[in-house]
Amino acid sequence: MAANKDTADDLSNEEDLEKALCVLAGSDPENCSYSRGYVKRQAVFACNTCTPNAAEPAGVCLACANKCHDGHDIFELYTKRNFRCDCGNSKFGEFKCQLIPILHFVCSQAKDEENVRNHYNHNFNGCYCTCDRPYPDTDDQADDEMIQCVICEDWFHSRHLGCTTADPEELQEMVCETCMNKAPVLWTYAAHFAVSPVISVSHAEEEEEVDVSEPSQSEHEEPSTSAEPTKQEEVANRSSPCKRTHEEMAGGPAKAASKTAACRLKDLQAAGPERPRHGAVFWPYGWRAELCTCVSCKRIYVTAEVQFLMDQSDTILAYEEKGLDEPFGQHPLMALMSSMDRVQQLEVIYGYTELTTSITAFLQQCVAEGKTVTVEAVHQFFEELRARKRRRTNAGYQ
Repeated sequence: MAANKDTADDLSNEEDLEKALCVLAGSDPENCSYSRGYVKRQAVFACNTCTPNAAEPAGVCLACANKCHDGHDIFELYTKRNFRCDCGNSKFGEFKCQLIPILHFVCSQAKDEENVRNHYNHNFNGCYCTCDRPYPDTDDQADDEMIQCVICEDWFHSRHLGCTTADPEELQEMVCETCMNKAPVLWTYAAHFAVSPVISVSHAEEEEEVDVSEPSQSEHEEPSTSAEPTKQEEVANRSSPCKRTHEEMAGGPAKAASKTAACRLKDLQAAGPERPRHGAVFWPYGWRAELCTCVSCKRIYVTAEVQFLMDQSDTILAYEEKGLDEPFGQHPLMALMSSMDRVQQLEVIYGYTELTTSITAFLQQCVAEGKTVTVEAVHQFFEELRARKRRRTNAGYQ
């Protein structure tokens, strides 16, 4: 996922707008996700109005951002994995979740005071990258993009990744250098399956790009085997810039079964070559299917806390495809919203969701009570909606 700094707030391209909607469509806009436990992946937001303290970061689900924190100063964090909504817990002081109240003496719907399995970083305080700057950054006029690491889920400026990035329209999954070193076995896989690295090297305030991919046989300084270029070609063929379907990304069951018979990691380590352990690494969308899943390697992943890499449905691609399956992904409102900035788009999305939910509830109530839907009843319904909107707007400015 990348967002160009100059155009992030003006998604004029229909494809970009559709992707933005996918992030929200993959999450429940009406019901607090807390009752679902630690959700595998969902849209997460941070409220700077309610939890401004950097020492106590907190995140809320889409429904709570929409209803409990309407009109607040919200940080949109894209998606997070294995996260449970914090809205209304001890980090929020006297503020209570409007969807699932904190009732310390009751039943299953009571929220815990703290979600101990949630992982937080400086994103929850509106800061990103190794430079720890906000986004958008009014003090930074550089034309750059933000790219999310699939392991730590922090966002990085491409110029701070220590390597040259792929075209923004062709970005694949990225793992930052810190996370690569957190799970060093990934460097072995990177030598065989990742995009060939180009490391940025500084010389007296000048930067040059050095291609550190495997040299050809004609370059006698570093010996290489004749099989390696073929291997690189195979990887390139697998690394189509077009997004693949979840089935293609996951790989066939026969392929996965073959990797459990013996340790593929050991085979790759024996085959070589080594890859320089510098900079972020970009991977083709199907790279997770290449990971060995023998018992020994699974223990390595668990120790490094990256066991989710074995789960093909953990990817952003799988999550976005889920969003595309929702009717909202192709909604005609996309044409209207293409000329809006990001804040306006979110307001329209939230407003549309509230409107459709309210209309459904209104009609269901009429059916349940055996009432005829009259013109007067419809007018009264919309007047109540407008009054509710005015109350929220006024409360937001107090």
